[in-house]
Amino acid sequence: MLITMKRYVYINDDETSHDLYCDNRISNRKYTLLNFLPKNLWEQFSRFMNQYFLLIACLQLWPLITPVNPASTWGPLIFIFAVSATKEAWDDYNRYLSDMKANEKEVWVVRQGIRKHVQAQDIHVGNIVWIRENDEVPCDLVLLGTSDPQGVCYIETAALDGETDLKTRVIPSACMGIEYELLHKIKGVIECHSPDKDIRRFDANLRLFPPFLDNDLCPLTITNTILQSCYLRNTEWACGVAVYTGNETKLGMSRGIPEPKLTAVDAMIDKLTGAIFIFQIVVVIVLGIAGNVWKDTEARKQWYVHYPMEGPWFELLVIPLRFELLCSIMIPISIKVSLDLVKSLYAKFIDWDNKMIDQETGTPSHATNTAISEDLGQVEYILTDKTGTLTENKMIFRRCCINGVFYGNESGDALKDAELIDAVSNDSADVVRFLTVMAICNTVIPVKSKSGDILYKAQSQDEDALVRAAVQLHMVFVNRNANILEIKFNASTIQYEVLETLEFTSDRKRMSVVVKNCQNGRILLLSKGADEAIIPYACAGQQTRAFLEAVEQYTQLGLRTLCLAWRELKEDEYREWSLLLKEASSTLVDREWRIAEVCQRLEHDLEILGVTAIEDRLQDGVPETIETLRKAGINFWMLTGDKQNTAIQIALSCNFISPEPKGQLLSIDGRTEDEVHRSLERVLLTMRITMSEPKDMAFVVDGWALEIALKYYRKAFTELAILSRTAICCRVTPSQKAQLVELLKSCDYRTLAIGDGGNDVRMIQQADIGVGISGREGLQAARAADYSIGKFRFLKRLILVHGRYSYNRTAFLSQYSFYKSLLICFIQIFFSFISGVSGTSLFNSVSLMAYNVFYTSIPVLVSVLDKDLGEETVMQHPQILFYCQAGRLLNPSTFAGSFGRSLFHALVVFVISINAYAYEKSEMEEVSMVALSGCIWLQVFVVILETNSFTTLQHIAIWGNLVAFYLINWIFSAVPSSGMYTIMFRLCRQPSYWTTVFLIIAAGMGPILALKYFRYTYRPSKINTLQQAERMGGPILSIGSIEPQPRSLEKDVSPLSITLPKNRNPVFEPLLSDSPNTRRSFGSGTPFDFFQSPSRLSSSYARNCKDN
Repeated sequence: MLITMKRYVYINDDETSHDLYCDNRISNRKYTLLNFLPKNLWEQFSRFMNQYFLLIACLQLWPLITPVNPASTWGPLIFIFAVSATKEAWDDYNRYLSDMKANEKEVWVVRQGIRKHVQAQDIHVGNIVWIRENDEVPCDLVLLGTSDPQGVCYIETAALDGETDLKTRVIPSACMGIEYELLHKIKGVIECHSPDKDIRRFDANLRLFPPFLDNDLCPLTITNTILQSCYLRNTEWACGVAVYTGNETKLGMSRGIPEPKLTAVDAMIDKLTGAIFIFQIVVVIVLGIAGNVWKDTEARKQWYVHYPMEGPWFELLVIPLRFELLCSIMIPISIKVSLDLVKSLYAKFIDWDNKMIDQETGTPSHATNTAISEDLGQVEYILTDKTGTLTENKMIFRRCCINGVFYGNESGDALKDAELIDAVSNDSADVVRFLTVMAICNTVIPVKSKSGDILYKAQSQDEDALVRAAVQLHMVFVNRNANILEIKFNASTIQYEVLETLEFTSDRKRMSVVVKNCQNGRILLLSKGADEAIIPYACAGQQTRAFLEAVEQYTQLGLRTLCLAWRELKEDEYREWSLLLKEASSTLVDREWRIAEVCQRLEHDLEILGVTAIEDRLQDGVPETIETLRKAGINFWMLTGDKQNTAIQIALSCNFISPEPKGQLLSIDGRTEDEVHRSLERVLLTMRITMSEPKDMAFVVDGWALEIALKYYRKAFTELAILSRTAICCRVTPSQKAQLVELLKSCDYRTLAIGDGGNDVRMIQQADIGVGISGREGLQAARAADYSIGKFRFLKRLILVHGRYSYNRTAFLSQYSFYKSLLICFIQIFFSFISGVSGTSLFNSVSLMAYNVFYTSIPVLVSVLDKDLGEETVMQHPQILFYCQAGRLLNPSTFAGSFGRSLFHALVVFVISINAYAYEKSEMEEVSMVALSGCIWLQVFVVILETNSFTTLQHIAIWGNLVAFYLINWIFSAVPSSGMYTIMFRLCRQPSYWTTVFLIIAAGMGPILALKYFRYTYRPSKINTLQQAERMGGPILSIGSIEPQPRSLEKDVSPLSITLPKNRNPVFEPLLSDSPNTRRSFGSGTPFDFFQSPSRLSSSYARNCKDN
């Protein structure tokens, strides 16, 4: 049995609680003044690249081996560390200000029997805290009293879960009847669990000391608490005892830094950095050996070289270490800071995008995670919730079936059905009981407005729809006063006393209330829930066929169904059962499971009253968004808790799956291992056979079968996931959603999960990219996600525009950073061949430091504004996203091209500079400056060549940086002690200098331009074709096929030992024709039309039958 730590909270006992538990001081700071420097340095040097550069910088302090001034490495290193440390310090300072504001807020606390005003940070566990209406709760409290005679108060929990609807909280039964004047004298003890972060659960027991109650044990739940950061509403005052304080509150325990997510681009950069490091070691070893050989042979023959006959024991290491320092700049020291900076800008672009603002609610998009924007452009799978994500989560009561009679089938609106209206007017017993359950089997709070109208605050949109529908049918829920519910029906008033509320859970899939009719004393059990949680518990002899038919009919229409039932309880039965419930509610171990077991003893022999059908409309733009993203080669999975038929109908209406004959839906079902295994094998066989057919295959599975498949047949299910492009998973739990995300990630696919509710949080956090919709179910999903948007349709722009641009820009910036570092390093290596392989540096320290920090960084940083294609073109032709998904712009092949370009440019710069200025024609500093000028000019033209769209800022950065290069060097040339005295003045007056620079540009860029022209003219990519169409201003109907980059299928399924057809490509290519065969390879030359008309949906859909 799981043993959990307990906490004993002694109420109003200052001395005991003061020493045992922390005070209420909130601290979200990461650093203090004393530990900032060592802690921040430790964090920065925990990264391998920073350790490497620190080692290089330390080696440069050894005068014997350093070829340049140590400042050339220490300067950039300190600058980069200072930038990172400053950012961390600023963020931490803002956290400190926020903490200070919360800690210094004044509250009323009972100390030594007297209420005192103290700062919130001085609250201790066990203190009694008083709060007033609209006050923020300073810590986690167990209620002891409220201004309401029934002990009820209302709170707003938006800061916790994003839900703006008010929630009811009630004082424990042990505190009922305690006078206001005695509340500050209460003594007792609360037994509870140690602090945790579960905001929906609190299992504890309260025992008050005499004279208040003679040691009677009172169970506590989350309904008896008000948590930190909630607000007291519609209640004059409330008081409670502090049980969790400071960072140990449930909100404080929920805080924390999430695990960083590694993007595919970052992983590739790490691999390329490792490859460069290995190459660097090889170069160092080869040049080190060559240098030592030359020193022992040729060097001793030269009159100007003076080597001692016998050197120290480490003499052989001197030259290799000099080359190690010389070649250390192969790995760009500024790449991490540059990428962090531009990624922050990508996130801001998302925040600033006015086209992603939900006009209905004014909700903008927001990027919480600033480090993974480029992954949006490489998404291969989208796993989406249904309710509130694809649909509006605006529930409308449409139809119902009461005791076998269908209402609303003809008009489509049961509330306007004349037969139902007549039944209500005639006080039909069946209809009255049905409406009673609709009206009071819920947690809805009726609130009267100033105008006298009744407003309903509901935690569930389904409950809100049922209560409002009951109102239109004259069953009006008027008031909830503590445990007394007041109902008005046809001018008569009925009161019910709520004895127990059996809350809904994802396991029980139903909710019940036990109420007592205040007029006749009858005790009733009212239940509502999913059909499989209600109908199987019908009383013996009741015919349920009509209800099953109603459920089937409504789900075929895509409506959400709930079954309503009731049962009259005998008073003895209720009393016996309530004792069992109290016993289960008092345990601190497995309380939820024990309560569910007790509830099961009551929820049986139900009389089924009827079925409700609620419509949840699709959001605007959902079908178009899914169709566009499917053309972009993205696969969709729907993960929902709804019934299978409802999910299928929604999937059909939003282009999630294709109707017959264009598509085929295969079903995986079963309740036993053998049934699921046979069904899974049948679906797999069908998938393999139909691969050659032009059909869009999909499968549907429910939560029960999915649980068995993931547990016992994971390999086969994984193969099915790879083969199928679309899946519908119904009746799944939050943990199953997260398992499916992990399954796809294990196959090396980039996943995006999108949802809007608290049950989607685990899925969102598990995915490579989590997107939350700021919807009607609160902001839990949006707060846990990497990105939040107002509507599902904005996902198209988030991926195709922001994701694609971010990937393209990051890919260019990464390769450019390697290119500029390799360029200067190769020149140094070439120079060693004419300097006795001695590890001497051609460039001085000032030039190297400025080269890394200023000369080559500023122009490329403005590449964040570059757009290879216009936004409209990208949205119209989503197929081009495949280049990002396949990693076409950053991979070993493209890196090899950058490597070759840097080698070629280094050779051009070195050969021309040496031949023009070396061999006793000039000083070494002049040769160095000519070579550096050639590098700067070449990089200017490289940036220009790779830039697709120019803005004023880009021109200023590119040409302004070139001007700054000459200004800086003129300034240093005017300083006698700089080592560059008069160098730039003399060079700029020489025509030969400008001729040399021109030759370097012509020789370096000529072949590059010729190759680019050849590719653009004779072998254009699809992006080139679209660029040409944009420049010409005309549409393009067909640009041929986009050949997929093969991915190793063995990598996806090797651990699964699954044999797949050889021609299967797991990367789904973009839609290249009107055929839905988007899962298969396409032959070269297959044209496709960019302007495709959406397919018409039929009302039927083929599912997998037993004869398959």
